[in-house]
Amino acid sequence: MIPKQLRSFGVGAAVILGGFVSLNVVSSITIGMLRSVAETKRKKSALPCMVCKGKGFYICKLCKGNATIQWSPLHDPIVINPCVCPTCDGNRIQRCLNCLGKGYS
Repeated sequence: MIPKQLRSFGVGAAVILGGFVSLNVVSSITIGMLRSVAETKRKKSALPCMVCKGKGFYICKLCKGNATIQWSPLHDPIVINPCVCPTCDGNRIQRCLNCLGKGYS
């Protein structure tokens, strides 16, 4: 048997904790909806990005779309190793740094 005082304390703590959790969930949903509405308004009135021409991506500048780069750990290389491009991770395209991949500025 749990004493009545301890039981009422546990119920009160559960109500307060549940209130905090529900407020957190409601505020997260509200903030997400407000951000999406603001982003939609901004997208309607914005001009397309001039760097990526509104696509949000362009050909990787480091590997020039080859997905690999030539690399050697030595200053005067004996052997040059092909490695996966660290900028695009071998995808051959990179996110536009001007518009951050949104397609408009």
